[in-house]
Amino acid sequence: MTGTQLEIQLIAAIVAIACAIPGVFLVLRKMALISDAISHSILPGIVIGFFLTEDLNSPWLILLAAVTGVITVVLVEAIQKTGLVKEDTAIGLVFPALFSIGVILIAQRANDVHLDTDAVLLGDLTFASFDRIALGEVDMGPKSLWVMGIILSVTIGLLVAFFKELKVSTFDAGLSSALGFSPVVLHYGLMSVSSVTVVGAFDAVGAVLVVALMIAPAATAYLLTSDLKKMIGLSILFGVSSAIIGYWMAHILDASISGSMTTVLGIVFLMVYLFAPSKGLIAVMYRQKQQRTEVSLLTFLLHLNNHTEESERHINHLNEHINWQRVRSQTVLDLAQKNNMITISDSIVSLTPKGKEFTDLALEYIITNKDEKIEHMKDDFFLFRG
Repeated sequence: MTGTQLEIQLIAAIVAIACAIPGVFLVLRKMALISDAISHSILPGIVIGFFLTEDLNSPWLILLAAVTGVITVVLVEAIQKTGLVKEDTAIGLVFPALFSIGVILIAQRANDVHLDTDAVLLGDLTFASFDRIALGEVDMGPKSLWVMGIILSVTIGLLVAFFKELKVSTFDAGLSSALGFSPVVLHYGLMSVSSVTVVGAFDAVGAVLVVALMIAPAATAYLLTSDLKKMIGLSILFGVSSAIIGYWMAHILDASISGSMTTVLGIVFLMVYLFAPSKGLIAVMYRQKQQRTEVSLLTFLLHLNNHTEESERHINHLNEHINWQRVRSQTVLDLAQKNNMITISDSIVSLTPKGKEFTDLALEYIITNKDEKIEHMKDDFFLFRG
């Protein structure tokens, strides 16, 4: 591994961590799209900063771009608060307008400057290590490494200092106000950090990868845990590991580094989306199937409870009366027998004392509009779930 390769991976890892932290709060606040809006709408801020300083390395570019990001959030919220359109529509109105202004400014006044839309959108980590900082004769390393390192340090410091306030305002803005934490100040503080982070990563990785690193790891972690600290940790883990794996995939395939990293992030999210223990698609589908079977079991037990005559409790008659297919009927019968809810003698189905007790309680809960408690009752009565 060469020094350049190591520097590229280090830059990618630091960008991933810096993006993952605010990304968690954006996902939890259901504001994931705002990161995409900021990543595009800060372009006019960068261009105006260049016009004022005529230096692409000036810190004023970062400052003005961050201000533009905050303006984006203010405009989106102002349009949304009118009640005429929803947040996603407001985002779709604001960021194309601001981005277009930036593109027009570049086309009209910066055609002879290396400030083009392709570099802004895609970025190229390959060249990030060549833009270096020198202190006299001493090579201090890549500029992106220093910029993102400083942003990451500030972000971690703010997270530690305001973790409790951010947590409360994210999950309950009303409680935050009651405790004396201003949700508005915290909100715009988070948006400012997000804007600065996006701007800092802009030149190195481009808008597309910034959005991917900010949202994909957080969304993946969200499917695995409901603990905020664990979610932040997992988000950082997914971001860094995807960045490193993506780099080596690009190296092997001779492909775009940013594209490969984004692809790995998508694959990781897809795997977790499918196989997460509690929120994964397969787990959700299994629970839904389980719930359908248990509802069928409850229907079956209520039917038995309402009929004492043997003709109504014959297995064949039950299939016809409840209008179930044979496979489904057998599944419900097996589940009822496993839980000792019924006995079957000469094809006649009868409730056991346990089945009778369960059915009476279920009926009582349904009649009194307390059917939400049936799930707790199932836990008490069922040894085997559907």
